[in-house]
Amino acid sequence: MAKLLVLILAFAPLWAPCVSVIAAVALALRAYQRILGGGWQLPRVSTCALVAVMAGAAALGAYVWGVTSGFYLLDPEQMCAARRVQGDHVVTRGTLPVSAQCVTSDGVGTELVPVWVNPVIFLGLALFVFGFVMGILAGVRRRRGRR
Repeated sequence: MAKLLVLILAFAPLWAPCVSVIAAVALALRAYQRILGGGWQLPRVSTCALVAVMAGAAALGAYVWGVTSGFYLLDPEQMCAARRVQGDHVVTRGTLPVSAQCVTSDGVGTELVPVWVNPVIFLGLALFVFGFVMGILAGVRRRRGRR
C-alpha cells in the first residue's frame, strides 16, 4: 500500500492537471445544462463533489510540483548551481508555504520553488473545503426536503 501511495504522489504533477481539467469540463457542461434548463438553482451534492475533486487535485499537484522543484538526487550544490547561484550554499526548506532556497554565506536567498505554486495550493485548499462543506449542506438540504 505504501508503494502505491508513493507512486500516486510521484505522478501527481502529471495526473492532477488531467483530473482538474476533466472536472472543470464536467462542471461547465452542468452549468450550461442548468442555464438551458431554467435558471439558477442551488448546487447538488455531485456538483459540489466535482468542485472539491477539481480543487483538491490542483492543490495536490501544485504541492508535489513545489516540493520536488528543489530536489536533486546528488547534493544541494547541484540545485544551487542549476540556478547559477554563486558562492557557498545552504539549502533551506519549508513545508507550507512550500519553499526551497539556496542561501549563500552572505545571507542572500534564491527561491527554487516557482512563484505560482503557493497561490494554487492555498486557493485549491480553500475551494476544496468550500466544495466539501457545500456538499454536506446540499445533502442535508436534500434529505430534509424528502421528509
